[in-house]
Amino acid sequence: MTTDMSIDKQLSPELFRVIDANLNRLKEGIRVVEDIMRYRDNNKELSSKLKHLRHKARVKENQELLKHRDSINDVLRPTTNSELNRTDIKSILTANFKRAQESSRVLEELYKLQSADYSENFKYIRYELYNLEKEILLNESE
Repeated sequence: MTTDMSIDKQLSPELFRVIDANLNRLKEGIRVVEDIMRYRDNNKELSSKLKHLRHKARVKENQELLKHRDSINDVLRPTTNSELNRTDIKSILTANFKRAQESSRVLEELYKLQSADYSENFKYIRYELYNLEKEILLNESE
């Protein structure tokens, strides 16, 4: 296992697709929560923390990931009914925290094959998201 921040060229195109999809999903989930904290709540502290995490969710190999992106042929591309059911802001926040946490876990696991630094970075993001989820959602229910 390497400890630098590079992807081994032995990763298959399918694994590049998994990494690309999960990076996008992670950043999108964080962005939804960040924008609610920023624009609805005018909460500079929480929106800044979320922005910081979103910016940490990066890898250097974007061109390699883009080469293997195939979102048109994603077998689960059509929207599922559960994705259309949001009853309030709290359900939106919950869904997006879960989306981001799950994606960071996938990235953490896959990068264990290639880069301990990347793996630890995504683990850090995941645990920070757990803490922010608790802080934000407990305040949301008040």
